[in-house]
Amino acid sequence: MKTLSTVREMEMPHRSQQEIMAQAEHYGATNYHPLPVVLAQADDVWVWDSEGRRYLDCLSAYSAVNQGHRHPRIVQALKDQAERLTLTSRAFHNDRMGPFLERLCNLAEMDRALPMNTGAEAVETAIKTARKWGYTVKGVAHDQAEIIVCRNNFHGRTTTIVGFSSEAQYRDGFGPFAPGFKTIDFGDSAQLEAAITANTVAFLVEPIQGEGGIVVPPSGYFTTVRRICSRYNVLYIADEIQTGLGRTGKRFAYQHDHDAKPDMLIVGKALGGGVYPVSAVIAPEAVLGVFRPGDHGSTFGGNPLGAAVADVALQVLEDERLAERAAESGAYLMARLKKIQSCKIAEVRGRGLLIGIELTPEVGHARRYCEQLLERGLLCKETHERVVRLAPPLTIRRPQLDFMLEQIEAVLAG
Repeated sequence: MKTLSTVREMEMPHRSQQEIMAQAEHYGATNYHPLPVVLAQADDVWVWDSEGRRYLDCLSAYSAVNQGHRHPRIVQALKDQAERLTLTSRAFHNDRMGPFLERLCNLAEMDRALPMNTGAEAVETAIKTARKWGYTVKGVAHDQAEIIVCRNNFHGRTTTIVGFSSEAQYRDGFGPFAPGFKTIDFGDSAQLEAAITANTVAFLVEPIQGEGGIVVPPSGYFTTVRRICSRYNVLYIADEIQTGLGRTGKRFAYQHDHDAKPDMLIVGKALGGGVYPVSAVIAPEAVLGVFRPGDHGSTFGGNPLGAAVADVALQVLEDERLAERAAESGAYLMARLKKIQSCKIAEVRGRGLLIGIELTPEVGHARRYCEQLLERGLLCKETHERVVRLAPPLTIRRPQLDFMLEQIEAVLAG
């Protein structure tokens, strides 16, 4: 029987990793700075490069692979649906979207969902929803709607979204930007209340700032956010694209605070089970009910292939207790990391299996430590220059956690 690797060897002549990387860099735009490794195969928490070396995946494609690489149930759902029907557009109904949306709404305990493809598309959808709600329900004057956001946010890469980013590089050269956004500090509920005006329609926020450096707000922050938004009739929108679907040890990260349920949830990444891009905005009828036919759309949003995959991805999340496992594994990992004696580590922070190791200013950029971890069989990536992000698949087990800890301690201890 031919293995996956032997089949690939028959299909393509062997090339060195340097040749493969050179080809990609020659023909591709230089909008990424990947680590020097070429990945070719994967299984659960492990990936292999094109020359057969194995690595523990500690990034999970920025939390898109919560269920593990190539989960057999999810891959089978993809294959089965691909043999039946892949795309209809929303000009017609399909038999897979309804069951998927029902499962998603039940999981989120909300009435309706609007399916899209990528996280950025879902954020744009949430912005349009909030503005439409502001004009048709709250009664904000035409074209005066304001949305409050936080500094160091990361909600995507569209021109609207980077326009309200506080990261200079994300904005440089891409203006002019859309108006209607006001920026406050993350985790400061007093600033939120002070920023609200009669034209404020929404507060858009990540429960944990992932790209911002794994920044966790004070305990009870979102309970207060919920109270403030309700008091001033402002939609509280939680961007759970990276933190949702079990990553932080809860089904959704906002659930770490009491009575903190948002008016709108944005999900993506792990919703596609690591094999297909699926995202969605989930909200009560009073919010998503503002749309009429023709107001918004997507050729691929809600397509039967994506719906079939996402439906099974959600089943795997529940059946395998991945949120609970993330809580258990995360507590173990955090406790062990905090015991590492090192002058290089300034702080370890996070929730569940979304953890950041912030390095001291003296040690320089975190990338060189990610490169050292790469050499030891660990795939990590820096964020905000001095933070090493750890976000392995939620299927990770204790021996694999111990392997991860051994490599981290070898690189950072002392």
